[in-house]
Amino acid sequence: MIKDKVAVSACLLGVNCKYDGTNNLNEKLYELLKNKRVYVICPEVFSGMSIPRFPSEGVNKILSEQGSDVTYLFDKGAESTLKFLKEYGVTQVILKDGSPSCGFTYIYDGSFTHKRISGMGKTTKALTDAGIEVLNIDEL
Repeated sequence: MIKDKVAVSACLLGVNCKYDGTNNLNEKLYELLKNKRVYVICPEVFSGMSIPRFPSEGVNKILSEQGSDVTYLFDKGAESTLKFLKEYGVTQVILKDGSPSCGFTYIYDGSFTHKRISGMGKTTKALTDAGIEVLNIDEL
């Protein structure tokens, strides 16, 4: 059940903030979020990453497709997102699964071959460790 205050990945709401400058619009959310206070978040944008940006993958160490270690940016995004949610008393989020930030059932393994592995992104891990509930949009 969605609480009165919820944070949602910006890309799911149609904001063009994905690494490739597009979005993951999920129109089902607009009905589900009626009469809710919605906080729009994108940990990668919160970290200062550009749109578009090079794809990034990894488990503990996150590398861009060009081989640069960008782990610190994903850590910064996680910290900024957690701080923002705490500031506004938000205890529930709806995230886009799969990214190095927001993955909650899977992330990509770092090979840039679209291979999924079970795991959590940096932001999801920080949020769940802080007691913030992550909702799976497919189960709403």
